Amino acid sequence: MLPQLPEVIPLNVGGMGFTTRLSTLLRYEDTMLAAMFSGRHYIPTDAEGRYFIDRDGTYFGDILNFLRCGDLPPQERLKMVYKEAQYYSIGPLLDSLDKMQPLTGEKVRQAFLDLMPYYKDHLERIIEIGKHRAIQRKARFAKLKVCVFKEEMPITPYECPQFNTLRFERSESESKHFEHHCEVDVSFGPWEAVADVYDLLHCIVTDLSERGITVDHQCIGVCDKHLINHYYCKRPIYEFKITWW
Repeated sequence: MLPQLPEVIPLNVGGMGFTTRLSTLLRYEDTMLAAMFSGRHYIPTDAEGRYFIDRDGTYFGDILNFLRCGDLPPQERLKMVYKEAQYYSIGPLLDSLDKMQPLTGEKVRQAFLDLMPYYKDHLERIIEIGKHRAIQRKARFAKLKVCVFKEEMPITPYECPQFNTLRFERSESESKHFEHHCEVDVSFGPWEAVADVYDLLHCIVTDLSERGITVDHQCIGVCDKHLINHYYCKRPIYEFKITWW
C-alpha cells in the first residue's frame, strides 16, 4: 500500500526546495506531475522527507505559478519554461506560451525552414568545414563560400515566371541544361516563399550564433557559370568568415 499524500507537498527539484498544495500539482490531469502525485506511484524522498524530482529546478517556480493561478513567465524566461512545460507535459501552459513571442515567431520561421529539409545538415556542414580548415591551417578563423539562391532557374529578359509561382515554363529537356552545382562549399535553395535570400542568411547566422559561433558574411559576387546560349547562373555567392577564438 502506498502512503496517502499530504495536502501540502514539500518538493526537492534538483536540489531546490518548493512547497505547494497537492491540488496544485493535480490541477491538470494529463500532466506528468498529476500522474506522479496521483497516489498510484512511488515517489522517492530526500533525507528531509521532501519528494524528489530529478530535474533542474531553475524554472520550476514558473511551472508552479502557472498551475496555481495561470501566471505566465517573463519573455526572457519563456523559451526555457517552454522546455520544462514539455518535460512535465503541461498542455495548457504550452498552448499559452505558443501564442507569445518569441515562440510564435519561431514557429513562423520554422515553417519557412521546413521548405529546406536539408537545412540542419548544411548548417552542420558549415561548422565542420570551418573547423577543419581552421585546424588544418592553424588559423584563428576560416572562410567558406556559400551559395544562397531563391529561384530555381535564372531570370532573363526573354522569359517571365508564371503567375504567383517561381517555376518557369520550360520543357524537361530544356530544364536539364540549367542543372548544375555552383563551385561553393555549401548551397541553400531553391524555395518557394515570400521570404528571400536575406531572410535565410539571417536564419543561418542566428542559428550559428546560438551555437556560440562568431560568423560574418558578405556577398562576393555571383556564380558566372555559362549554362547555354545567353544564359549564365548568376546565383549570389557569399563568403562566410567563422572566427573560432
